[in-house]
Amino acid sequence: MTNKYDYIVIGGGSGGIASARKAASFGVKVLLVEGKHIGGTCVNVGCVPKKIMWNTAELAESIHDASDYGFNVEYKNFDLKKLKGDRDAFIEKLHGIYEKNLKGSGVERINGFAEFVNEKEIEVNGEKYTADHILISTGGYPVIPDLPGSEFGITSDGVFNLEKIPAKVAIVGAGYIAVEFAGILQNLGSKVTCIIRKDRMLKEFDKDIQNFLFEELVNSGIEIMPNTEVLAVEKNDKGLLTIKTKDGKSFSEYDALIWAVGRNPNVKNLKLEKANVKLDEKEHIIVNEYQNTTTKGIYAVGDVTGKKGLTPVAIAAGRRLSRRLFNKETELKLDYTNIPSVVFSHPPIGTVGFTEERAIEKYKAENLKTYKTVFTNMYHAVTKRKTKTMMKLVTLKPEEKIIGIQIIGIGADEMLQGFSVAVKMGATKKDFDETVAIHPTAAEELVTLS
Repeated sequence: MTNKYDYIVIGGGSGGIASARKAASFGVKVLLVEGKHIGGTCVNVGCVPKKIMWNTAELAESIHDASDYGFNVEYKNFDLKKLKGDRDAFIEKLHGIYEKNLKGSGVERINGFAEFVNEKEIEVNGEKYTADHILISTGGYPVIPDLPGSEFGITSDGVFNLEKIPAKVAIVGAGYIAVEFAGILQNLGSKVTCIIRKDRMLKEFDKDIQNFLFEELVNSGIEIMPNTEVLAVEKNDKGLLTIKTKDGKSFSEYDALIWAVGRNPNVKNLKLEKANVKLDEKEHIIVNEYQNTTTKGIYAVGDVTGKKGLTPVAIAAGRRLSRRLFNKETELKLDYTNIPSVVFSHPPIGTVGFTEERAIEKYKAENLKTYKTVFTNMYHAVTKRKTKTMMKLVTLKPEEKIIGIQIIGIGADEMLQGFSVAVKMGATKKDFDETVAIHPTAAEELVTLS
């Protein structure tokens, strides 16, 4: 016997849940299939626990600065095990909220892993389910490189299982996950070494951001080994790790090694070939601008597509898909341009639109005007510790339409959201100039640049 639904969603992460609930709001019969914890990467081993850890590291920084503000405060006895317990309890609470919301929306849910039987049918736990519309939102998983001793390291998932801060940790990778954990662990007491294949981190970001971040990380005490590739990892009888590199060097006495070398789409066990769903060379599901796969009636959103791997993107794409399929909004789709993103580094990075380099590639340098400022945030007016802030506007002549904003510094994560609205609406430099500044803030610099 096959169970019939209007819409089947495979994957209970942010995108899948959002699409399932939105579809159910239009009165269709929806089934959500998830084999692990509800909420996907973001809730369980991504955005949520990471932001809690980032907040913790921010508090640690503040404690170090407190004496400069006249407080008699001592930094001691940080208890990661206690924080982990509270963090895990919060995530478990979120699981309950998700389950309650799904039930309240009328979405049916089963625990299990789906595999395709054909283009309209899946199988879960030996039962078959069919629908005219099937969404794949199975996300991704962190990569462990195929190297001798790689099993001695952990991924970003494993970081959230730690119950004490490692004394000395190596992080291999140059993306946002590596950058974020480097800042978090350094501020919480680890001696951090970052091993990167190129000369800078965040290679897809604006060059000024890359250089600025490199300097800030080094100034914070993080050791960076550029142009270095890991060859093998060894573990001694004390449990300490030695990392060997391709240039013949060895680095020893690490308590922990974190692999932050990328994520793969979670497609291996779906049997997509039975549904004729095609993958690209990196095994991401191929979709068009409407989230359609190569098979009619099968769709994909989120990390599994390789398009802007951000939680709000998956949510937005999933909701728009359901509105298009079940609410007669036939031309609705997500606009993937000018999507803001934040890296929770120390200090944080906020970016939207074009980097200067990509703007030059598209429009040529003579058609652009760039505004830039570097300053010390007023937070540091009385502190011995100093970090800098950089802001950059990339504008397109002749009206100086703002096509890119790059920020690194205290508060970059929060201030970017409003300015992203302005960029999305097509604001010009003149619009910014005519906006009255809020003083004293860091954000005022963006409307007073000259």
